[in-house]
Amino acid sequence: MVRIGTPDDYVMRFLPGILRRFAQSYPLIQIEVHCESSKQLLLRQDLDLSIVTREPGNEIGQLLRKERFVWAEAQCFSAHEQAPLPLAMFNSDCFCRLWACNALDAMGRDYRVAYNSSSLSAIMAVVSAGLAVTAQLESLITPDMRILGEAEGLPVLPEASIMLVRNLHNPSPITECLAEHIVDGFKL
Repeated sequence: MVRIGTPDDYVMRFLPGILRRFAQSYPLIQIEVHCESSKQLLLRQDLDLSIVTREPGNEIGQLLRKERFVWAEAQCFSAHEQAPLPLAMFNSDCFCRLWACNALDAMGRDYRVAYNSSSLSAIMAVVSAGLAVTAQLESLITPDMRILGEAEGLPVLPEASIMLVRNLHNPSPITECLAEHIVDGFKL
């Protein structure tokens, strides 16, 4: 068995293809997936592999990709025009939420966290309904949403690093093989 940890962010976007390709090569290997925030995953010692989001300068492990952090709202709505700006964000232990709030504070833009969840699908449902704006990695923005920026009165956000962290206390060839599949899966 191989235990991997990942924030909810990457489960639907990246894991299906990674796990499908791995299962084709190793159909009898059991995989256990744990979804928690990057902060919580880094505290765990029982996972073989963890996919985490890190701030520039705080990267650990192997870089999978760098990605823009962007503002987004539903295509046919203008939640960004409301005052205060309604946000749909991850729970408070997510540094990406801190980035977004700090950027809005720095520009003096009034906002409120109207919807708070640890689930990306819940956040995206709220945004798709036109009820709020969110800040997420660009690859997570769905076709029914549009990216917002300075033209809509929102600050530029930094890039995030998506990292793969290996548990060096429990290495195995099969874990390394899954790690290679993860690295390849994040290139797509």
